[in-house]
Amino acid sequence: MPAQLVWFRRDLRVRDHPALAAAAAAGEVLPVFVADPAFAGAGAPRTAALRTALRALHESTDGALVVRSGRPEEVIPALVREAGADAVHVSGESTPFGRRRDARVEAALDVPLVATGSPYAVTPGRVRKGDGAPFRVFTPFSRAWLEHGWRAPAERPSARWVRRVVGEPLPEPPATSAELSWASEEGALERWRAFLDGPIDDYDAARDRPDLDGTSRLSIALKLGTVHPRTLLADLDAVAPRRSRAAQRSLKRFQAELAWREFYADVLLHHPSSAWRDLGAQLRGIAYDEPGPLFEAWCAGRTGFPLVDAGMRQLLAEGWMHNRVRMVTASFLTKDLHVWWPYGARFFLEHLADGDLASNSHGWQWVAGTGTDAAPYFRVFNPVLQGQRYDPDGDYVRRWVPELRHVAGAAVHEPWKVPDGLAHGYPQRILDHAVERREALDRLAAVSA
Repeated sequence: MPAQLVWFRRDLRVRDHPALAAAAAAGEVLPVFVADPAFAGAGAPRTAALRTALRALHESTDGALVVRSGRPEEVIPALVREAGADAVHVSGESTPFGRRRDARVEAALDVPLVATGSPYAVTPGRVRKGDGAPFRVFTPFSRAWLEHGWRAPAERPSARWVRRVVGEPLPEPPATSAELSWASEEGALERWRAFLDGPIDDYDAARDRPDLDGTSRLSIALKLGTVHPRTLLADLDAVAPRRSRAAQRSLKRFQAELAWREFYADVLLHHPSSAWRDLGAQLRGIAYDEPGPLFEAWCAGRTGFPLVDAGMRQLLAEGWMHNRVRMVTASFLTKDLHVWWPYGARFFLEHLADGDLASNSHGWQWVAGTGTDAAPYFRVFNPVLQGQRYDPDGDYVRRWVPELRHVAGAAVHEPWKVPDGLAHGYPQRILDHAVERREALDRLAAVSA
């Protein structure tokens, strides 16, 4: 049987991998990863996560994984010739960049580019309204998504690996303080099993608490494709009957968070310009400020607002940030600093190890008021109140802002009220939140009149 090339991208695993299964059924398999220079310059946590996943994939393919650097439209055809492959198998792509890249590769090939499956439980574009139009609101999308359903996880194939093609040495992950044990396929599944074994029962209540280990932390694994969402959904269905009614609410909440990821991918497919432009026209003409020194303070976690600064410092150190804090930091940039959301979205995408274009850009737009939410510009997060509510003992802030570790309890969210609160180098607030909230609403009123 002829060789089949499997080009891994956002699917760095061997379990529940339809494209790999299709290739293995057709012949011996050459597993390939292309280090595309278009993604050069990523931060250390993001680079380390990718390389951790690649090293694990190399082991899962019994050392057969071939890594080559270069433009995919040049590298993939060359590997096809070297292996004598008669097809290139991929997971389907839905992002604007990925679709353009795949079109270039397909045009350069003399063999078929075969797409099977996708990084989503339901391939973007399949869930539509009754009239065939795509959804722009999450709740009806999620209902249709559930009604559509998804296939059972694919069986792990017994692949025969091609070993006659030589790749580049696997690069070592750069040094980072980020927790990356679950960036690999085995690590992600181990983390998932541990989370499913009990902590998920409290997910509905704990997921908004950055001071707790209340989330799965599998966003990096989903981004890299070291675990497929269909695997997670199948496991949720399997354990649900044995859980209490309260725990089942948490399982449904987790399922809904996976649906949000699929919704944003669907929105991006139908509106590719929304990757970096406003999806809606509701704020067209609103005044924004250009990024300047205050933007730099936000980037560095030096705004003087403890929850905002803790989140930004966690991002820089770990390549990850708790979702509640992502919303707070995004609101601070767009509503307090009045900076257009793409500046913040690009900064996040540069540093997040789980940086997913669709979820990142549309999450930012949800906060900014230009996306799928009906009237969200009125939503302005108060960073102090958010800290007091979701980090009630101040443990999250003290973990990431060492200058405030001497401030006990919830007082850490207002260190300017503590006699020695700013004594260890923590900065003064760069703005008055009440004033800037009023300014944000005035700017909205100017374009809504």
